[in-house]
Amino acid sequence: MSEAIMVSVDDIMQLVQSREITKAKEIAEDLVKKDPENSDALYALAVTQRINENFDLSLENLEKIIKIRPDFGRAYQEKGNIYFHLGENDKAIIEYRKALIHNNSLITSLRTLAGLLGKRGDLIEANSALESYKRLSKLPSELLTVRNMMAEKRYLKAENVCRSFMIDNPTHVEGMRLLADLGVKTNVLDDAEFILESAVEFEPENNLARFDYMNVLYRRQKYREALNQATLLLRSEPNNLDYKIGFANQSVAVGDYDQALLIYEEALSKVKNRSDLFLVYGHALKTIGKTDDAIISYRNSYAARNNFGDAYWSLANLKTYKFLDTEVNSMKNYMDDPNTSVDDQAHFCFALGKHYEDNSLYEDAFNCFKRGNDLRKSQLDYTPALMSQRFEAQKTVCDKKLFHSKGGMGSTAKDPIFIVGLPRAGSTLIEQILASHSKIEGTYELPNIAALAYELGGRRKKNEEPKYPACLGKLSSDQLKRFGESYISDTKVHRKSLPYFIDKMPNNFRHIGLISLILPNAKIIDARRNPMACCFSGFKQLFASGQEFTYGLDEIGTYYKDYINLMSHWNKVLPDKIYKVQYEDVVSNTEAEVRKLFKFLELPFEKECLDFYKTKRSVRTASSEQVRQPIYSSGVDQWRNYENFLRPLEVALGKNILKNYGSL
Repeated sequence: MSEAIMVSVDDIMQLVQSREITKAKEIAEDLVKKDPENSDALYALAVTQRINENFDLSLENLEKIIKIRPDFGRAYQEKGNIYFHLGENDKAIIEYRKALIHNNSLITSLRTLAGLLGKRGDLIEANSALESYKRLSKLPSELLTVRNMMAEKRYLKAENVCRSFMIDNPTHVEGMRLLADLGVKTNVLDDAEFILESAVEFEPENNLARFDYMNVLYRRQKYREALNQATLLLRSEPNNLDYKIGFANQSVAVGDYDQALLIYEEALSKVKNRSDLFLVYGHALKTIGKTDDAIISYRNSYAARNNFGDAYWSLANLKTYKFLDTEVNSMKNYMDDPNTSVDDQAHFCFALGKHYEDNSLYEDAFNCFKRGNDLRKSQLDYTPALMSQRFEAQKTVCDKKLFHSKGGMGSTAKDPIFIVGLPRAGSTLIEQILASHSKIEGTYELPNIAALAYELGGRRKKNEEPKYPACLGKLSSDQLKRFGESYISDTKVHRKSLPYFIDKMPNNFRHIGLISLILPNAKIIDARRNPMACCFSGFKQLFASGQEFTYGLDEIGTYYKDYINLMSHWNKVLPDKIYKVQYEDVVSNTEAEVRKLFKFLELPFEKECLDFYKTKRSVRTASSEQVRQPIYSSGVDQWRNYENFLRPLEVALGKNILKNYGSL
């Protein structure tokens, strides 16, 4: 929507507040004539119609809005207001509940819902709504406005209002929490962390700010620091269920599953309707290989919230689960329900796609995968051309001259083994094989290298070029050594006592130059897979975060091509540094390939590595169940079932990669 239209809509609402209803209605009608799909203008018109008691017209326009923006909380609130006025209280309650799902800061919904539920005798929910209303009513009007803008994803305007408020109130902790939340929603996590760190310094007893701080630290994958904050919260309020769950989540993050499971189980013995709790409990069970128990927990999760798409996707993401007919019918219904959130719809799409694939209904499966990808893409801001520029910057900066001048300056540690490549390229299989060795432990996908690259990039505006990788040539010997030693120190939280450990963050291939400078003795393994198989496998996988390039065939094909070109560069400037493993070769000739792999690592071959599926360890990735089984070849050419739909991917990859991928 243009800024001019937005201002006009805001003007209408000002007129409504001033009770100049006729004038407001005329302007709204004019805007709707010019742009019938303008949800804000339709909303303004619907409000004026409700005030004039033209309820049928108002409801008609509100339904139009909901079709355009199913997450527009104020539209549901207006429907609730109409039904409340008409004395249809049950309908009003339904709409107010919907409104608060999409925007929990709507104080009219909270106040009216509390009254209606109280009259009906639903005292627990009524009291909860009333307490929320009282808390929000105490907020300065500017901050309440910010909360509403954020719920409607008007982040830029919300930030401007919030920062303006903070100029006059620099230590207002609730304002700081909102500003940090804006940072989280716009992925400016370093700002959010700094703001919340300051907030808990200003008010050490403010547990809400500390809880936010814990969650941001977790989002930034600073797991040990997050666990420290969780510990402080639990000490402060040992009976607070949310703090208990937060502590359990952070325990999972640092690998303490025994403690986490005990807390989850204790919490579940007290509450039965927490879909989110059943979900994280299921994830923990899945990670340690208790698949049957995980299934039960995921089913309990969707039983607690019927349209919880993530619970169904979590079942599908086990890769071995077969949906019941009742589950399939539920997914179909909720996927097409306008009241289902976009996020839940995407989860249903990917889950149904997996169901159709398991039943050889490949066209239906592809349509579901594409729909899910389109929904996810609509929520993201990913530009393939910008990513390609980042890759080219690595090639320009990290030339032979750089490594000649700074080679060997970093940490002398030989512990790390990096597995890089694209997701779904077989890296989890390689990790499981290596982690079956008596001297190697698997430590998952570690964020440390990406975090260092982000830090070196410096603070910048959205469209500004980062300082990284250009800054690499300016780093001193002491800095390179310090960064390498910090990596070794910071990753100890994930380790036990073995001499070597695996960092299998796939996208670290973008930072091989940085890795080689700070950890010159580290081993690097490049996990490769047939480009069509690898890319399509990524396309049909719903990633939690960090793989934005997978939500379109063009995008993932371009990314794969850029990856191959960058790896070619690394192999030229860092000869003999990187060992390429082809997934198809491992499947067809496992022992020979595994022996070659250990020769590269300068470690003796151990027969136990061929029985990797027997190794008892936690596995967090999408392939967790697959690597607990012997190697099978059925998935190698599975992409061919979709060949008729993959022309855009073929074009994006190009003939050279498709023909010569094994030798590139």
